[in-house]
This record gives sequence, structure tokens and C-alpha cells, in this order.
Amino acid sequence: MLLLLLGIIVLHVTVLVLLFVSTIVSQWLVNGEHTADLWQNCTSGSVFHCLTSSTNGQWLDSMIPGVSPNLIDSVI
Repeated sequence: MLLLLLGIIVLHVTVLVLLFVSTIVSQWLVNGEHTADLWQNCTSGSVFHCLTSSTNGQWLDSMIPGVSPNLIDSVI
């Protein structure tokens, strides 16, 4: 039972580390003049122009209820 609990804790900590690293690094896709990350898509041709990744943030709103229990469980 202790081994199962330890495995769950390690899994949660790993997920948190990956979440923080991917958010901090921020640029997931870099292709010439185009960069994309969690928050915006940017092009840097003759004019630097950024658009939000999501028009109204629905995907982020749908992720928050799933991430919050994981965060609470990993702290406990």
C-alpha cells in the first residue's frame, strides 16, 4: 500500500514539473518566422504580429477543474 501511495505521489510531482517546465519555456513550436506557445501565436515577418491561441479561452477553462484536484492531491 505504501508503494502504491509513493507511486501516485511521484506521478503527481512529475505532472507538476512537466506543467511548470512547459509553461516556463513557453515556446513549443518555432518554425522560421512563426512561434506558437500556450498563450499566443506570433509571426515575425515584416511586421511582428501576435494572436491569442484561443479566441475565448474555453480550452483553458475546461482544464482548470482537472488540474486543480491534481495540484491539491500532490500538495497533500
